Amino acid sequence: MEIEYKVNHPITVNQYITLVNKSALSEHRPTDNEATVKGMLENSNLIVTAWVDDQLVGIARSMTDFHYCCYLSDLAVDESVQSMGIDKYLILVTAESMVDGCKIVLLSDQKEGGYYSKMGFKEQNRAWVLTDISELVLP
Repeated sequence: MEIEYKVNHPITVNQYITLVNKSALSEHRPTDNEATVKGMLENSNLIVTAWVDDQLVGIARSMTDFHYCCYLSDLAVDESVQSMGIDKYLILVTAESMVDGCKIVLLSDQKEGGYYSKMGFKEQNRAWVLTDISELVLP
């Protein structure tokens, strides 16, 4: 099976939803909200995809300045082709799209069980998330 990696190749909302629903990321993304997914895809400035023929089998979706920091928001691989290193190649192509030394940052569910550390990521405990703007404390 030959896998082709593409940078910023257009994908549809349905292709994204189908892939994510075939991956471990499905419970963490709003695949029932096409408008949100459309916005996610349109406003990402680096999307690396993996293809087998015309089938989307992997995605690394990021927002980056290409010099200092790259936020890797989605890393998803179709469960039928996992264990082939597609996830690692998606990260490698993402890194190759930036200057040397640009940090790749991601947030992960605690259930990952060392998945990212096995790939070389270092755990940080300094992330802060605001999911409900009504909780913002104003002066």
